[in-house]
Amino acid sequence: MRRLEARRHGLLALAAFLCSAFLAAAQTNQPIDLPTALKLAGAQNLDVQIARERLRESQAAHDAALYNFFPWVAPGVGYKRHDGRIQDVTGNMFDTSKQQLAPGLNVEARLELGEAWFKALAAKQLAKAADHAVEAQRQESVFNAAHGYFDLVKARATAEVAQEASRIAGDYADQLQRGVELGLIFKGDALRARGQAERNQLAVQQAREQQRLSAARLAQVLRLDPSVDLLPADIELLPLRLTATNTALDTLVAQALGARPELKRGSALTKAAKKNRDAATVGPLIPSLGAQAFFGGLGGGRNNDLDQFGGTESVAITLGWRIGPGGIFDSTREKFADASLKAASLATDKVKDDVIRQVVEAHTRVHSLAAQLATLKRALATAEEAFRLTRERKERGFGVVLENIFAEQDLTRARSDYVAGIAEFNKAQYGLLRATGR
Repeated sequence: MRRLEARRHGLLALAAFLCSAFLAAAQTNQPIDLPTALKLAGAQNLDVQIARERLRESQAAHDAALYNFFPWVAPGVGYKRHDGRIQDVTGNMFDTSKQQLAPGLNVEARLELGEAWFKALAAKQLAKAADHAVEAQRQESVFNAAHGYFDLVKARATAEVAQEASRIAGDYADQLQRGVELGLIFKGDALRARGQAERNQLAVQQAREQQRLSAARLAQVLRLDPSVDLLPADIELLPLRLTATNTALDTLVAQALGARPELKRGSALTKAAKKNRDAATVGPLIPSLGAQAFFGGLGGGRNNDLDQFGGTESVAITLGWRIGPGGIFDSTREKFADASLKAASLATDKVKDDVIRQVVEAHTRVHSLAAQLATLKRALATAEEAFRLTRERKERGFGVVLENIFAEQDLTRARSDYVAGIAEFNKAQYGLLRATGR
């Protein structure tokens, strides 16, 4: 009876272990396809979220610049008391004791009209620049996600190639070992084949390692849990056709100059620098407006008397110019604004040159990899045919061990190169899309 009970508990424990292992595998292995990766990159990537917060910051700065056109209001109560010596308006000195209470509302505004106007325009351009920066970062994140996904698919396909090579080499080594046992095969040939099988097994382990590392890097780009082992939904890596290979380079460059958000951002930053320069040069020529008004009551009297309350109001308006530091003839401020504008313009030109270079490189890479892919495909067909003929010779008893090993090595290398070529070709096409702002 106790044995039956122990067996039952053992079976329950085994079932619980298997269930937990299954759930753990389900939690740590997560399939993902390319469209999902691209969507997650545009929505969850940390760099994109940081860029969005920078946009909100710039929009808030623009709102703050607009608020400078509004007066500020200070409601409150003022109390004043005096005891002792005082002087009247005619210059006579005398002693007195008095107090005063003035509750009311004070409205005050000091507006540098020219500077406030140009600063608001500059803040508007900075908000536009931040908006373009969000789009630039989104495109960069999507591009990185595409690269990461193709690296993951390549790693998985490479692992499959290595696994197949390991199986072929292992079967061949086993055959030779049986021949050795029967006294038909030289033991050195069997050991040579076994060594090749071990090297292929090592290649499998290294390929699995690269697959796991690629999954972790992709998870970081997509802001997923790095402990989740992402598995590509695409088992076979196929070449994509995302761009027209017959498009002229000049056309692609023109598309990039008109679409790249980095250039739009640079243009907005240059316009903002121009508005800041106008604030330093033209702004001081526009007079400043000052206004102050008080509406409330006033009461008080001698000693501790707070009677005689009555309404009171006062209004003051000023209009003037500022000469010197921060105003007219402030050459230092004008030089700083001119230098900032020149730097912004040069930075935009640098981005433009960089964009053109990226288009040229991406265009060249797509065409080169297309030609390389055709060569790799022919090389794979040649290696497959050579391997087939070598196996036929072996089966007929004419082949030698080294010939089989070399044929298997050539086939594995050709398969791995073809997989890598497809991945690089697909990545290059996404690179061209990124370079042209699409």
